[in-house]
Amino acid sequence: MPKTNDAALHAFIAAKTEIDALLARLAAHSADHFGYSPKAVNWGHVVTLDHYRARLRKINDMAFREGEHSEKEREIVPHAVPV
Repeated sequence: MPKTNDAALHAFIAAKTEIDALLARLAAHSADHFGYSPKAVNWGHVVTLDHYRARLRKINDMAFREGEHSEKEREIVPHAVPV
């Protein structure tokens, strides 16, 4: 049985609602320095934030078709054919 547009819209809104909640929770966690005391930050915390940043950048690139997900990056460049 094919899903209707109403079902797709419902699934879309449910996914968007969850994304909005995840973003709000992450923004609040960021405002609290990700639970780290600024006086106690060490290189382990930097590595953790770099990991978070890389994943968020990948999502951002996908959403805005930038980086490896840009149309320019996806163009196929033909190889030179010897004459």
